[in-house]
Amino acid sequence: MSRLPVVLGTATIALLAACGADNGIPPASIPNIIDTLTLTSLATGPLQAPTAYSLNARNVVRTWDVGTNFEFAFSTDTSGRSFFLPLDVLGLASNSSVKPGLKPSTIDFDQLTKAARNGYTTSDSIEIAVGETYFIRSGINTCSALSVPLYGKLKVLFIDPVADTVRIEVLANQNCGYRALTLGIPKQ
Repeated sequence: MSRLPVVLGTATIALLAACGADNGIPPASIPNIIDTLTLTSLATGPLQAPTAYSLNARNVVRTWDVGTNFEFAFSTDTSGRSFFLPLDVLGLASNSSVKPGLKPSTIDFDQLTKAARNGYTTSDSIEIAVGETYFIRSGINTCSALSVPLYGKLKVLFIDPVADTVRIEVLANQNCGYRALTLGIPKQ
């Protein structure tokens, strides 16, 4: 009996598995770019000021305008400390198993090339300082058809204690299911 059909059959199965390795996620089409944005404190800022960040919008937003379509808000306290508040801290996250959150990193912003899948802080406030970097993960409501989150990264550039604002550098990967955090069209 010839081994050729077995070898060809095995090769065909391996090829089909490789083609389906993306679990049905369409090719990425939105380029990753870096934005520099300013958030105002939720506790002390004017109502018209943006106090939160949305991966889906790739921009700062006002919490009262967008409902729950943001990952975290920025706030300050009376002692001058600054915080990121994931959606669940504000009591707004869904009951989904994947909630929006942030994950601190000791790696510099430019060196963060692929987002972690797990380990995000979703239910606690995160005290921040200038120079710190974070991974960002959305909830699955953004990519609900695929049941996967969006990912990004940010760096705290400047905290203004007088204006109660924070300046951040952000790269948001808006391609559902892709975790690459490098410039251009992501491959992974």
